[in-house]
Amino acid sequence: MAVLTPSVNDKSKIVELNPLPDTPRRDLLVDAWFRLVRNKAAVASMFVIVSFIVVAIFADKIAPLNPLKMHQESTYAPPTWVVDGPTGKSGDSRFLLGTDTLGRDVLSRTLYGARVSMVVGFLPTAIILLIGTVIGLYSGYKGGWIDNLLMRLTDIIYAFPDLLFFIIVMISLRETLLGQALNGLILLFAALAIVNWVGEARIVRGQVLSLKNKEFVEAARCIGARDSRIMFKHILPNALGPIIITAAMTVPNMIITEAILGYLGLGLRPSTNPGDVFITSWGSLLLDGQVSINAQPWVLLAPAICVSLVVLAFSFLGDGLRDALDPRLQGTQ
Repeated sequence: MAVLTPSVNDKSKIVELNPLPDTPRRDLLVDAWFRLVRNKAAVASMFVIVSFIVVAIFADKIAPLNPLKMHQESTYAPPTWVVDGPTGKSGDSRFLLGTDTLGRDVLSRTLYGARVSMVVGFLPTAIILLIGTVIGLYSGYKGGWIDNLLMRLTDIIYAFPDLLFFIIVMISLRETLLGQALNGLILLFAALAIVNWVGEARIVRGQVLSLKNKEFVEAARCIGARDSRIMFKHILPNALGPIIITAAMTVPNMIITEAILGYLGLGLRPSTNPGDVFITSWGSLLLDGQVSINAQPWVLLAPAICVSLVVLAFSFLGDGLRDALDPRLQGTQ
């Protein structure tokens, strides 16, 4: 019986198994972005917000007329499509949304008003996020008497009515150098930031308290990482979700506050210089419209609709961000 033996010249074939390529780990923020863009309401809100930002930046190019020019022959002019307005006048094709009591174009003034509302919405929010995040991060991580001191400070500020504080500050400092800088906007920024950082600080502190004893933080301590590195490189990135959501909800609050103060005559100082960047605000336009609401309702409606659209857009965007950044939604569709 013949026995088959392998030839010494035969080389065994070795199949090399290449390791499977690592599955790319998509960044959590990238995952959140994909979930956000699937939210139709959030996408529509982003479109509205971006549109108003573009209008605010290019208001001088988009506005059909000079917002300060008075057309004495066209005072109380209704919108273009109105045939017989409350004052008996018909619409003028030059003034799409009509004119105010001084004959100024309402559409042009509304477009310029977007500048103040967008700046007041975003700049104080950035200051609030900076102050609140640093204080909340430091307070929650250090604990002890530092935490007690900072939290008692936030309690004192939080207990004081926001609107009353704004009114007192704007009235008492309105005639000072700070109150006149940039037509009063610098004082408004400071007043908004001083009060509203406490909510952000509390949210960040709560996140830090839930994260500072996690395994990855303990591992960073074991390898000798400094407290500042642990706070800003390890804890803060894991607390970004609530911070981003809070920012989205803070912006409309700032815009509403500016509109209220402007309506009370305590917001932006109306400018008479065509070269100024900030000429009027939606709050000031609301005040102008309230004076002549029966004869010129369009003067009040134009800024009121703009404020409502922006606030609703940020509210829907905040809801979308909350759903997208919720850790419980990770890996779900």
